[in-house]
Amino acid sequence: MEAVGRFYRREELVAARGEWKRAGKTVVFTNGCYDVLHPGHVRLLERARDLGDVLVLALNTDASVQRLKGPSRPLIPENDRAELAAALQAVDAVALFDEDTPRELIAALLPDILVKGADWAHWIAGREEVEAAGGKVLALALEPGYSTTGIVEGILSRKP
Repeated sequence: MEAVGRFYRREELVAARGEWKRAGKTVVFTNGCYDVLHPGHVRLLERARDLGDVLVLALNTDASVQRLKGPSRPLIPENDRAELAAALQAVDAVALFDEDTPRELIAALLPDILVKGADWAHWIAGREEVEAAGGKVLALALEPGYSTTGIVEGILSRKP
């Protein structure tokens, strides 16, 4: 069985990034809530991982998700979301961030490639920092028909 990703505290991730850079590895970074993991998430992560040697997935903490999505979210607690994400073959490293955006974490890591779904193409946090350091910023197409909000709304609208 192939190794799966691991969870990093912020300072551990920054140290690992230094090691990956010295080893000449291309580091790809993406982020999100990943509240209800669905095939759209998995496919985006697989495409992101194909762009480099190491894929870092930064997850919003529960408090951050609540500020972004409202008091009824997240449905899955941050530690469980981190465990699920780290179990994905495409994900090499998982970290949490408590801010509304991952800009501070991105500025500390300076990944070679920053990836977001195309729904965020209009504004990608950390773009300026990554591009100033010579990195690339990409907005990848989303899988049609998949969204956590849509899944939640579908569940709530079902009648017994």
